Amino acid sequence: MFNLNQLKKELDKLANKKQAVLLAGFFKTGKGEYGAGDIFLGIKVPAQRNVAKKFSNLGLVDIQRLLNSKIHEYRLIALMILLNQYKNAETLNRKRLVDFYLKNTRNINNWDLVDLSCHYILGDYLLHRPRKVLYRLAKSKNLWERRIAIISTFAFIRRNDFNDTLKISEILLNDQHDLIHKATGWMLREVGKRDRVVLENFLREHYKTMPRTMLRYAIEKFDQPKRMFYLNLFKK
Repeated sequence: MFNLNQLKKELDKLANKKQAVLLAGFFKTGKGEYGAGDIFLGIKVPAQRNVAKKFSNLGLVDIQRLLNSKIHEYRLIALMILLNQYKNAETLNRKRLVDFYLKNTRNINNWDLVDLSCHYILGDYLLHRPRKVLYRLAKSKNLWERRIAIISTFAFIRRNDFNDTLKISEILLNDQHDLIHKATGWMLREVGKRDRVVLENFLREHYKTMPRTMLRYAIEKFDQPKRMFYLNLFKK
């Protein structure tokens, strides 16, 4: 059985200082930026996935220790391990893992951590369950909880279930953060890939109040004339 110290040693071997500097800039870790305080080892995601598979039996106590760390890769690999465990768990254990996930939203605090995990864990779990928790998260003061709320609906979108995506998008129309504009526009675009009529109905109702970034992301797959149509409407 592998342990936490062995995992950390493997990650130390994979660390790359030059890559760490690049990642620190990319994920906005400067003072006052959304990733402020994050520390990077400089490890690429595929390498971390390999390590996560090797340590997939790590206990929740150790996963918690990783999630509590300021080292970004520790938190990322913790979520990879949690996801691997969720995929292989029975129903009762899945609830335990989802509860653990929700208790750690403060540690799921960058867009890659959210996007890698929430729709595969929380979204999947809620496919056939009440989804009130997503509406609570959508109204949170915490940026990452709001992003978790909308990205989790990707699990529903894949099954042509768009209702919660549209409702949560409406809640987030007046959000002030660019990362929420991008995430919401992305999910709306995914709806449009499956049902253009549903997306265009939403756009016609809300284009006047949508942040421009959200609109641009939502219409990215439209042809040029259709994109310009909505962008010109936005200006009026």
